[in-house]
Amino acid sequence: MANAGSARTGAELGATTMPARSATKPRRNVNGEGSIRQRSDGRWEGRAYVVTPDGREVRRSVYGHSWGEVHSALTRLQADRLIGRRVTSSSDTVEVYLNHWLHDVARNRVRDTTFDSYEYLIRIYLIPTFGRYRLGAIQSADVRRGLQRLKATCQCCAQGRDRTRLVQAREEEARRAGRRPRKNARRIDGARCCALSPPQCCRAVLSDGTVRAVHRLFRTVLQDAVSVDGILGENVARNLRLNYRYRPKFEPWSTDEARLFLRSVRTHRLGALFTAALLLGLRRGEALGLAWRDVDLDQGVLQVRQALQRAGGQLRLGPVKSDGSARFVAIPAPCVTTLRDRRDSQSEERWRSGPRWTETGLVFTTLHGAPIQPANVNKLFGKLCDQAGVRRIRFHDLRHSCATLLYELGVPIENIQDILGHSSPVITKVLYVGGSEKVQRAAAKRLGDLFAE
Repeated sequence: MANAGSARTGAELGATTMPARSATKPRRNVNGEGSIRQRSDGRWEGRAYVVTPDGREVRRSVYGHSWGEVHSALTRLQADRLIGRRVTSSSDTVEVYLNHWLHDVARNRVRDTTFDSYEYLIRIYLIPTFGRYRLGAIQSADVRRGLQRLKATCQCCAQGRDRTRLVQAREEEARRAGRRPRKNARRIDGARCCALSPPQCCRAVLSDGTVRAVHRLFRTVLQDAVSVDGILGENVARNLRLNYRYRPKFEPWSTDEARLFLRSVRTHRLGALFTAALLLGLRRGEALGLAWRDVDLDQGVLQVRQALQRAGGQLRLGPVKSDGSARFVAIPAPCVTTLRDRRDSQSEERWRSGPRWTETGLVFTTLHGAPIQPANVNKLFGKLCDQAGVRRIRFHDLRHSCATLLYELGVPIENIQDILGHSSPVITKVLYVGGSEKVQRAAAKRLGDLFAE
């Protein structure tokens, strides 16, 4: 009986260890639900369809050391798909997402001029440097190395600029072959450095400002991948600190320099343009886009509501930089006088041009009424600085000088903010109003007078 009992016990034990067969057929996975299998190396793999940033449906795999671990990861993928979140696949690169961000996100967010600058930075710098990386695998170290390499690389060599000059010179020489040289013919310049034999690198590396702009744009793109599209867990370029100089220190014009410049350009045809930029703090596009319908010389006020922009290779009138940039500005008396003279001289130019005149309604135009090319204003401004005997500054620095001169006159920062059209007084103080030595000396004198015996 003992043997029989032992036999029964063994049978019962065997029965408990054998899996029970289901009488029904196993349920088939629903399309899109995903599948889980165990690989030959012992790991578990789950596969499901996800939606990529460019709208494609691809199959993505997740891996784990147990069935439950893979099932949890697969469930998260399915939940992301249900709520419309797009996920990077194994083949998605930084280049794919950069193009998606540029045309689907930035196009509807920024002005045309800003879009053109974004497109240039992405095409020339970001895609060649980071485009081959997988979006989900790029690390902070990769971004740091890429930006350092970008800063140390001669862009003349990298972009083939000298090779382009050589090709253009040969094409021009072939076009002029057999012709008699003109007396004022333009000189044909061929290779100057990188395309010479042997090559002579000119070390045309990027400035710190350009590297900073590339870093800032890439940080913005990755942040949208995290917070907007939800396809990245972190922004690997956000907390990255690089060894480049931040915004260079600017020294605005003093009162004597500004007075000397205004006196020198008083009789110039476009002297009113530079006077308005200095006394009213107008941006270059705002000054070139100023229309007579927005200027009331009798009341001494003008309205800034449009700007002349170059976008897509064409000049066009568009909105101002931001909502705060649309503003009313009081016109100082000297500027009213120069604008009256400008109106009279433009009437004479309209009469002399006759049918060649193009009516645009703008205050500052060419001799035939067309809008002025912004690049030509920069060149003219440099020449006028030399003629006046003052330091050369950028045209935009006239706006900085306006803010600093107003600050030295005791105008509150909040009022300067309204004149310049800034959204915050912090921008006015940090970026536009320099640490004026005149204001500091006046404050020190007042403090000394307070405690003087």
